[in-house]
Amino acid sequence: MATDAYDLNTLKINRSYNSKKPFYKSKKFYYTLLSAVILIFILILINPFSSTVEVKVAMATTLNGAQGESVLAASGYVVAQRKAAVASKGMGRLIELNVVEGDEVKKNQILARIEDSDIKAQLEQAKANLLLNEADLKDAENNYERQKTLLKLGSTTKTELDAAEARLLRVKAGIEVAKAGIQGSEVALENTLIRAPFNGKVLTKDADVGEVVSPISGSIGSKGAVVTIADMNSLQVEADVSESNLQKIKINQDCEITLDAYPDVKYPGFVAKIVPTADRSKATVQVKIGFRKYDDKVLPEMSAKILFLAGNTGEQKEASILAVPATAVVNRNGKTFVFKIENGTAVETVIKTGKTEGAFIQVLQGLANYDKIIDNVDSSIKNGVKVKEL
Repeated sequence: MATDAYDLNTLKINRSYNSKKPFYKSKKFYYTLLSAVILIFILILINPFSSTVEVKVAMATTLNGAQGESVLAASGYVVAQRKAAVASKGMGRLIELNVVEGDEVKKNQILARIEDSDIKAQLEQAKANLLLNEADLKDAENNYERQKTLLKLGSTTKTELDAAEARLLRVKAGIEVAKAGIQGSEVALENTLIRAPFNGKVLTKDADVGEVVSPISGSIGSKGAVVTIADMNSLQVEADVSESNLQKIKINQDCEITLDAYPDVKYPGFVAKIVPTADRSKATVQVKIGFRKYDDKVLPEMSAKILFLAGNTGEQKEASILAVPATAVVNRNGKTFVFKIENGTAVETVIKTGKTEGAFIQVLQGLANYDKIIDNVDSSIKNGVKVKEL
């Protein structure tokens, strides 16, 4: 019985298993879970699987009667048709600059001057050579007349007379060379003066006093143009028009020009020129629109919107209307709507439309002035899709 009895001292409770917590209760589990949540949140923000569609943007705008009769809209830039990067005719260091950006200049006004001490020295040398030859001329003429008299008296020979005549001709030729040298030095001295080629306004200052300027900026450290000027009376808007819309435009057609900088100011214009060549890469033709009148607000390189009108801008027009381009309006399943852009997302917005005026459709309900909408809607545009403005 003693052998079958258990030794109570050998009995132990194994606590090693119970001392370990389950994994879901460990700190490592919570750290892993937190990392996964953060990663999912980042992926939601980045959303690499979402696709963004590039779209052309239009805008709901209030149109007056003239705009309602437009047949085509385009965008472009104000460009001075008479513009020059004025450079020096000679090479040298700029020692004087008399204008800054924005200055009005007159034709032949001296804008700048390059160093001319060497040219002035050459001019003085040419003048001295002229004086020297003129002094020789008096002696050569006297000698020639004396030899003619002596030949009549038989006191000299024909050879001596010919030599005197040859010397006289050489002196006269020397005088002409000296005069040409003076003229050349005077031209070179004039070339150190940089003058305005026409009346205009200074757009940019391209060089500073102390810099080396040259007719062509071909060497390191030398500048070509000193200033850039433009004739502010030659401003026109240059716009690219699609070849497919070219038939809607004709010379002298009335236009309305709106600068992006001043959207509430409308400038009357006209089609001044249709450039007789196309850009094959863009399938467009450049059209130049002249201003009938404009003010000092119009500056070169400003962005502009152009409406090509069907009627005469001088006629009485109807009241203003809220309108959108016809190409932005969609008719599906009996609904008329546009896609408004809100926070980079296309939002299907039902609208109530009115009359059609040229390239625009009147909006009676659903939109407000200056609402951004998607133009040229295609099958890739759906409600809620992410969009990027072109």
